[in-house]
Amino acid sequence: MQKILLKHATIFSMAGPVLEDSDLLMEEGRIAAVGKDIDGEGAKTIDLSGKFVTPGFIDAHCHIGLFEDSLGFEGDDGNEMTDPVTPQLRAIDAIYPTDRTFDEALAAGVTMAITGPGSANVIGGQFAAVKTYGRTVEEKLVSAPVAMKIAFGENPKRVYYGQKKSPSTRMATASILREALFKAKEYMEKKEAAAGDPEKAPAFDLKWEALIPVLKKEIPLKAHAHRADDIMTAIRIAEEFGLRVTLDHCTEGHLIADLIAAKGLPAIVGPSFSDRSKVELRNLTFETPGILSKAGVKIAIMTDSPVIPSQYLPLCAKLAVRNGLEPEEALKAITINPAEIVGLADRVGSLEAGKDADLVVFDRHPLAFEAEVERVFVNGKEVVSR
Repeated sequence: MQKILLKHATIFSMAGPVLEDSDLLMEEGRIAAVGKDIDGEGAKTIDLSGKFVTPGFIDAHCHIGLFEDSLGFEGDDGNEMTDPVTPQLRAIDAIYPTDRTFDEALAAGVTMAITGPGSANVIGGQFAAVKTYGRTVEEKLVSAPVAMKIAFGENPKRVYYGQKKSPSTRMATASILREALFKAKEYMEKKEAAAGDPEKAPAFDLKWEALIPVLKKEIPLKAHAHRADDIMTAIRIAEEFGLRVTLDHCTEGHLIADLIAAKGLPAIVGPSFSDRSKVELRNLTFETPGILSKAGVKIAIMTDSPVIPSQYLPLCAKLAVRNGLEPEEALKAITINPAEIVGLADRVGSLEAGKDADLVVFDRHPLAFEAEVERVFVNGKEVVSR
């Protein structure tokens, strides 16, 4: 793979102060060096004087690839609305890797998406981290599973009330989740006690197998929760079972920002750039990210694509700044913060030696509303050029 040296750029490394008039060397798909006067012998050199470089942006919660663009039912593979407990479902089996929304996201500088099942079910299935560049799921895939989707509030209530099944109340949603976690815990303990003896082991159950990484804290619960009471229920159940959890949507998080901060939990906020399409969104505001951040909560900003197309992730960050989020925190919320929240900060989210060479070149400050993406690199390859 060709060595590429970017020269004389303003670099937002997200690993320290902004680097003025600095260089970045890419080699073998990784960042080899960042700093002043880098020797790039044998490298293709690109002069970026007057340009701005950021890490590739990360959409921390979306459904890109699972709801195909412009297609309807045949391409809607994000919600299996036949059973409220489906932890065994895997995003990688539903992603349509050549959907044009990936190219649109890539052109806007979004190089990674955390994508997976929707919120119809109490337990929806496994999320995956994928690059937005690549022909197949295997080429795009960075890690799977990275989280287990669970949902509170209106969505599972509405889906199963319409089927005259449980859950049709918040009580039932919480009860179904607890029961599933108890059964999975019992299954895991029996499996461990069997110590590999098939005669003592429980009958194989793919549902409970899928929840073992959650119980072992290898991946977090990814909790769809808009309303403040649903957020607290997510926290309550996670604490009961000693599990990791991220608070996704967190629409009313600003109403309990101090409580979330005291728990030390991350919030993945959004989609804020939408209408109040249901009751639990009545307190929707772009002020939420700023309030949470100032309270000490680590935040990421999400699109919930296709609710908001992923290419508008940078716009959501800019609107959050307009409504009180500090600019540096806004850039963190779409780069290093989601990388840390999802457990992939060793590979993406900042521009440091050894990390994946995923980066974006802008013609001006990346948070300027007029900013244009000029180049995008994924794994050290220039995949967008204007």
